[in-house]
Amino acid sequence: MTAQRFARAAGLAALVLLVGVSAHAQDSPAVERGNAKYQYTCAPCHGAGPGDDGRKMLPGTDALRIKYKGKVPALLEARTDLSAKVLRVFVRRGSWSMPPFRPTELTDAEIEDIAAYLAKSSRAAARPSDSPR
Repeated sequence: MTAQRFARAAGLAALVLLVGVSAHAQDSPAVERGNAKYQYTCAPCHGAGPGDDGRKMLPGTDALRIKYKGKVPALLEARTDLSAKVLRVFVRRGSWSMPPFRPTELTDAEIEDIAAYLAKSSRAAARPSDSPR
């Protein structure tokens, strides 16, 4: 490979990297706030991984596994059907074993941010594991 071709290839690789980084940055504010709020408020019950009690799933994730019997993913971060409107219904009213949250505990704006984060995480979960992110 000539030095000129190498330089073009390196420039193209840098451009691809920048596009990927800027695409990530485009949805940054709401997604980052939503991720932080999800990790703090939702993930202790609805996150991935085992619980402190030794069970294979956290209680909220396991409750959704039982409730939906595999028709939708039990893990919220893999769900594609959780718009802010849908989340607001479940958050405000509670569902099955989930208690309701008052607006003083979780604001509508925070629910919007969580929905933005879940939309992004569900897209990431839908990608094949060997595809570049």
